[in-house]
Amino acid sequence: MSLFSHQHLFDFAQAIFIKMGSSETDARIASRTLLSADLRGVDSHGVARLSGYVRLWEKKRINPTPEIRIVHETPSTAVVDGDAGLGLVVAPFAMQVAIEKAEKVGTGWVSVKNSNHYGIAGYHSLKASEKDMVGISMTNASPLVSPTYSKERLLGTNPIAVAIPAGEEPPFVGDFATTPAANGKLEVLQRKGGEAPLGWIQDKDGQGTQNAHGVKEGGAWLPLGGTREHGSHKGYILGSVVDIFSAVLSGANYGPWAPPFVSYLEPASDPVGEGLGHFFGAMRVDAFRPADEFKSHMDNWIRRFRGSEPVNPEQPVVIPGDPERAMEAERMENGIPLLQPVVDDLTALGEKFGVKF
Repeated sequence: MSLFSHQHLFDFAQAIFIKMGSSETDARIASRTLLSADLRGVDSHGVARLSGYVRLWEKKRINPTPEIRIVHETPSTAVVDGDAGLGLVVAPFAMQVAIEKAEKVGTGWVSVKNSNHYGIAGYHSLKASEKDMVGISMTNASPLVSPTYSKERLLGTNPIAVAIPAGEEPPFVGDFATTPAANGKLEVLQRKGGEAPLGWIQDKDGQGTQNAHGVKEGGAWLPLGGTREHGSHKGYILGSVVDIFSAVLSGANYGPWAPPFVSYLEPASDPVGEGLGHFFGAMRVDAFRPADEFKSHMDNWIRRFRGSEPVNPEQPVVIPGDPERAMEAERMENGIPLLQPVVDDLTALGEKFGVKF
């Protein structure tokens, strides 16, 4: 492991995005979105994925100078066309549209098409919580997940994030994949030479496996729950809802047609929509009850749950968002650790573009 400052990684990522042809503004937005993952401890979605965006750009699947625009709207809803831009830039634009609509009419709902991988879901939902709104963020993803009882890969890891503001307490931030883990966690295991826990993936014959390369070798992720007996049908339902809200609703590609981020899959030859899809929501708290009143009760909710009696006194109960917030503070002060394979990858990327890592 090597430690790097947030500023160092931010400057490097921004330089690479500019070399790809992005404007300085878009490169800054993309880098901020990307690095939020490293700061919050979601190492699978941060700079470790930078070369993946470059690869998609080289294949002309990412437009570095998109004309992101609203193509349909009502007072509280909109459809945004990302023009094949970086999802790291398209998503913040769409969430801002949702926030502005909520400011005017109480709630804002935005579905996005023609986009790409947008980083961590929680980053986008937090933007609404900063405005005393409940923020919702979800996206479909590379088709690597088999529905319960199936061997086919038809869904993505399709995350959902909900951020809820509080008063004196930090916001509640639930950010989770609809599979046992995000696909990037499997990539981390592969870099470390580790095994996948049982219940994460199945092999090409539909049998459970701990081979971290099992999905690459024709297998698939299992839905959240792992097996039917452990509730995988519920994970299947959650992933399906994300796919429909993000893509069927917007006109993006859904299910097995979703354009993949992973290098070992090619886009479907018969697309049913445009690019990848996202879905965002912003709900003004004072559209339901006075904001101060709500936030006071959220403080009470958070304190009661955080103060509940733990099974093990050495492991206190946490509120969704607590571990990531603590990690962000620690890494902003002491640096972000990167595995050597990631350092090597970024070094090679820098050499390729003439940017010193």
